[in-house]
Amino acid sequence: MKKVIVALSMLVMCLVVQAQERTDKWGVPYVKLNNGVEMPRFGLGTYAVSNDDCKQACLVALKDGYRHIDTAHAYNNENGVGAAIKESGVPREEIWVTSKLWPTEYGEGKTLEAIDAMLERLGLEYIDLLYIHQPIGDYVGAWTDMEKAYGQGKIRALGISNCDAKEEAYKTIVEGMKIKPAVHQIECHPYAQRLDMRKKHEPYQIVTECWFPLGHGDKNLLSDATIATIAKKHNKTIVQIILRWHIQEGFSVIPGNTNPEWIKENISIFDFKLDEEDMKTMRSLNQEKRFYNMSLDQLEKFVFARQLRR
Repeated sequence: MKKVIVALSMLVMCLVVQAQERTDKWGVPYVKLNNGVEMPRFGLGTYAVSNDDCKQACLVALKDGYRHIDTAHAYNNENGVGAAIKESGVPREEIWVTSKLWPTEYGEGKTLEAIDAMLERLGLEYIDLLYIHQPIGDYVGAWTDMEKAYGQGKIRALGISNCDAKEEAYKTIVEGMKIKPAVHQIECHPYAQRLDMRKKHEPYQIVTECWFPLGHGDKNLLSDATIATIAKKHNKTIVQIILRWHIQEGFSVIPGNTNPEWIKENISIFDFKLDEEDMKTMRSLNQEKRFYNMSLDQLEKFVFARQLRR
């Protein structure tokens, strides 16, 4: 019974989100965040992409209708994102740019300086959405400075990333800080649908944004026979069905790729819809199976070993 109630709650939330949305000329839906700002729910992830490859991928994506680009200081490719935006010819106000602060940049005063440095790397006057990347270190001090930068117009919305790994961090920011997160970026895909975390987002109207939406290329997910049947029904690929499922669940989704053909394939999901039976079938695949399972201790060691470019 509990699972049924959670599923119905997710469905209602999804319908409410979709009812508040507009779409652009490519069919990409926009969601109104809890601070009133609109964000495109489909974008390009740039994790593990070199600066030059990032620039080229962003140029292709912007040409194909992408208007949401996700990067991070830790990716060491913000320069590529900024260069692509300048060369694309797409007006800056049409592009939603997100980036993330690394824990070594957390702390009052320190984070404000890091935000200015980030803007310089991107070559932009403002960032649409800024996340704390990991719930390690002085995230309270970081958030305090992010609120100041928000008030100064340097950031349009604040978000958290990976705070599902540390309940204390999630509660501290969501319940204790002046500005509530608008978006929470977590691993989420058909094999890990994150029902519990999504339930925690509801009271605060926090949008769930999904990284690893394709299971980090997991062969089982990308050859799943159940999804393949749905794909055949709609004359689409398994990848397209998975991404369309994300959209219809009300998520924001940011698949990453540098292959021009796959970038185009990924966004070609707005000319069809999964029916109620398709969605029910997709939801039945949930195992809450994560592909990224680093412990907090491991994460802390990783965080402070990471070398960032200035």
